[in-house]
Amino acid sequence: MLLIGNGRLITRDNDAPFFENGAVVCDGKLIVETGELTAMREKYPDADFLDAHGGLIMPGLINAHNHIYSAMSRGISINGYNPKGFLDILDGMWWTLDRHLDLEATRYSAAATYIDCIKNGCTTVFDHHASFGEIPGSLFAISEESVKYGIRSCLCYETSDRDGEEKCVQAIRENVDFIDHCRKLRSEAGQNPADSKEAAQADLLAGMFGMHAQFTLSDKTLEKCMSEAPENCGFHIHVAEGIEDLHDSLLKHHKRIVDRLHDFGITGPHTILGHCIYINEHEMDLIRDTDTMVVHNPESNMGNAVGCPPTLRIMSKGILTGLGTDGYTNDMFESMKVANVLHKHNLCDPTVAWGEVPQMLFENNALMGARFFETPIGKLKAGYSADVITLDYAPLTPMDASNVNGHILFGISGRYVTSTVCAGRILMKDRNIPGLDEEAFYAHCREVSRRVWDSVNGR
Repeated sequence: MLLIGNGRLITRDNDAPFFENGAVVCDGKLIVETGELTAMREKYPDADFLDAHGGLIMPGLINAHNHIYSAMSRGISINGYNPKGFLDILDGMWWTLDRHLDLEATRYSAAATYIDCIKNGCTTVFDHHASFGEIPGSLFAISEESVKYGIRSCLCYETSDRDGEEKCVQAIRENVDFIDHCRKLRSEAGQNPADSKEAAQADLLAGMFGMHAQFTLSDKTLEKCMSEAPENCGFHIHVAEGIEDLHDSLLKHHKRIVDRLHDFGITGPHTILGHCIYINEHEMDLIRDTDTMVVHNPESNMGNAVGCPPTLRIMSKGILTGLGTDGYTNDMFESMKVANVLHKHNLCDPTVAWGEVPQMLFENNALMGARFFETPIGKLKAGYSADVITLDYAPLTPMDASNVNGHILFGISGRYVTSTVCAGRILMKDRNIPGLDEEAFYAHCREVSRRVWDSVNGR
């Protein structure tokens, strides 16, 4: 057993939301109890102890939309890249980069991302992958790094017509093969002991069917996707991220984006729509009525200058709306801060987003996770996955259950995380990742990224 204690405990459990000096008791991959430290130590005297050193103890964070392949972009300079708009950014930066990613580069992108997630207290990632340089096996390479580092991942591949029919067919096949693999793992886990290899992997991996966006997907391709997609797999797709996406749908298909996706059967309770900046009331109602999910990515929207989505209006409709980073960062606290100020600035109203943004990160992301993973996540509560982080934070003002979100918003970043536990496995303790030679890893990562950059620039 593992007892994590000696800190202010934020559980996200409404029945017992906060303990001034609390502890979480884990048995295997599950939480068995939370409470005051003294009582927990007396009840479980033989449990291994992970010390929070007087800081905070919280549930592990969840990123509802990420792009692992973007790891190789940090600091890159691409010859001739001078974007005049969103489509130039996509083609000149991201599609150019992913066309030069082979399996080794994908693997190192994944490893680097997962290490950064661990350091920032993120224990679950929904990733939307693209590596048109080498598609077959890419999701499996990422999943192997996910299991190796102990991070929970829901993966998909970005199907698109942009690089021709052969690549599109490979993307569809990668999605189908990986979804089938995850379902097989789950089936085998049900036939093996709870502590088996199959059970451990099934608890960490899930698959969706990935699509880029409607403007890079023909009717023919969407028909092929729908004919081959496993039943109830769910889809992960960018929607109305730029106004160009809406214009394309209206011009070519004479309908709005969500209507087009709905007509193909893509909407539904296991589907994630990323961004949703240029959607109208009718589309919001359709998303709500089909119980489709939406993910907000504030930093990406601001950085690409594509606009601010009507996120608060979307949430007011009762649409399950989560928070992601779109590859900009692996620090969900950072994304939370930006979302908070973005909507205040956009609406010229300092009173908004106080409740909605924490709800996205701490409640809705967990509800989204529950649609793909059998073990519940996002709370420190008996029966939930033992996903726990500790942070080096000593409040300089009073702290209790009523104001923890204010402390998190104004006092914390991902680099405050000191220890990270996922499914009961200690991934980082006192800022040390067991078994990782960081110097050697990053040295090789730089070699791989240099090779990718040279390829991008024709060297």
